[in-house]
Amino acid sequence: MSKQHQNVIVTGSSNGFGYLTVLTMARKGHQVFATMRNVNGSNAAKRDELLRIAENESLDIKVVELDVTDQNSIDIATAQIQKEADHIDVLVNNAGTMFVGISEAYSIKQIEDQMSVNFYGPIRMAKAFLPMLKKNGGLITNVSSVAGRLAFPYFGVYCASKWAMEAYFESLGYELAPYGVDVTIVEPGPFATNLLHSGPKEADSEVIKTYGEDAKVPGTTLEGFDTMFKSGGPDVDPQHVADVISNLVHTEQGQRPIRTVVGQDFGTVELNNAVAPIQRRLIADVLQMNHLLGVSKN
Repeated sequence: MSKQHQNVIVTGSSNGFGYLTVLTMARKGHQVFATMRNVNGSNAAKRDELLRIAENESLDIKVVELDVTDQNSIDIATAQIQKEADHIDVLVNNAGTMFVGISEAYSIKQIEDQMSVNFYGPIRMAKAFLPMLKKNGGLITNVSSVAGRLAFPYFGVYCASKWAMEAYFESLGYELAPYGVDVTIVEPGPFATNLLHSGPKEADSEVIKTYGEDAKVPGTTLEGFDTMFKSGGPDVDPQHVADVISNLVHTEQGQRPIRTVVGQDFGTVELNNAVAPIQRRLIADVLQMNHLLGVSKN
């Protein structure tokens, strides 16, 4: 059964899914470590807002400085959290950015930056907290995207980072299952957060010129999403994603699905359903092979 009171870490807690997940989990009675960059700078107002809500509602929220791209920052935050909690039950890898533009025009450095947040960031966090998660059984939930399963034009760099993250954590999940740690992936469609505008402009203006009028398409695409978000309605409410994460946390250990799609799916549910039996057969074959070879976790 899921534990009544859990210690939860959420990355990227200053806005969007992360911010809402912090509040949702804290309102369920859990202790939540809301991690974010620049808690004494650009995110100071968000820090104060979370702490004010926590005080008014008697919630157990602790804001911690943490940059998922900086190993030293993670090490300091890990030490701070370990002083506050003798165990960790849940890690929510939410921090992310989205690069939208002409894929060819992004520099190698920009692509590395995207991967550092969306791919290496969750891995750094998992490596930091798995020693604690493995002690009593825990959960790693990764916020991906439908773009982590489908390829969209002008989202190539972002898709690559999410595809890589999903592959790593699905594989890791199979390896951790015998040790009582669940790994899940949440795949939101488009929601009304600021993620779409979180990435930089393409660095190579000369490449952009070679695309002519097509160079305007990424901007037009973003404008279309903005119009949809401004219309409001439940379909674009990011609280849905926080609720799904909460449901996964409160699902019985070993019974959580690998992937959960939220919102407009663009066919991702159909894709996941089609791939799942193939993946299950593969894992069954691997387990059988290991059994024949006498391989076990002991």
